[in-house]
Amino acid sequence: MTFLYRKDDDVGPPEPRRRFEEMYTEHYAAVSGYVRRRTDHPDAAADVIAETFTTAWRRLADMPSGDGARIWLYGVARRTLANHRRGESRRAALTLRLREELTAWAGSVMDQAPDATRAAFMRLSDDDRELLSLVGWEGLDNAEIAKVLGCSRMAVRQRLHRARKRLAAELAATDVDLNRYGSRAVSLARENV
Repeated sequence: MTFLYRKDDDVGPPEPRRRFEEMYTEHYAAVSGYVRRRTDHPDAAADVIAETFTTAWRRLADMPSGDGARIWLYGVARRTLANHRRGESRRAALTLRLREELTAWAGSVMDQAPDATRAAFMRLSDDDRELLSLVGWEGLDNAEIAKVLGCSRMAVRQRLHRARKRLAAELAATDVDLNRYGSRAVSLARENV
């Protein structure tokens, strides 16, 4: 492998760079094979190989010369693989826990909404549902929503008014008693008639 450096690259004096290039060229295939035989995912292998050689660059002064470098690199790769596996295990456990929590939460939230209301909400566009959720569930005001969406407060105000009108129309179409949602819902539904 050829390394290209500009004179102004901040990678150290030429001697360590040359030593790293020689070590990399000599041992890349061995380290790559070592890692690939111990992982079942190409992206994970690429990450571990990259981290192994990054560690080798940072600890170049600690690395023995000759064939000792290959053995040293195997040790670095072994520890990097172990760290990667621990990280993957933690991420998998966290994903499972979050999935369980979100499933329980979604079930409880959806159980609180009558089926007709939930169905009316789900018939709205993704943008309308997001906007109404930012107000209703996250409790954000127009200025905060504008920051989240990256638009002006006036645009949020207009979009929110239209989204509420569309929700009121959907609710009215399902024969839901709009009075339980307040007089504003009733007036918004009348605007659509």
